[in-house]
Amino acid sequence: MEENVRQELESMEKMVLNWKKVYLDDATPDGNNDFLIEEFEEEIITYVCPYVRRLYQCEYLTANESQEFLSFCQGQVEDLRNLIKEVETPPAKPGFWQKIVKETVITWRKAT
Repeated sequence: MEENVRQELESMEKMVLNWKKVYLDDATPDGNNDFLIEEFEEEIITYVCPYVRRLYQCEYLTANESQEFLSFCQGQVEDLRNLIKEVETPPAKPGFWQKIVKETVITWRKAT
């Protein structure tokens, strides 16, 4: 792969990562964020895929290189999906379960 093509792919990679960050910032804890994932994927399909396909058709990329880049993009969609799930259902604070178990044990001991 030529250096200018490598730089072009690096720029596109940064662009995809920036899009992902913007979509993640728009996610809300109350749910209903599926549209963000769909729009992110749509942007990739609309703007990135045709460009990568053209680089392949013009023989600037091999089939493996183009597939690798598109796999990276799909991986970013899946990563956004997982990150949004974390926003929608934030993980329990450290020590949360320990506190519940302790209170349950104390309540149980008082009852017996």
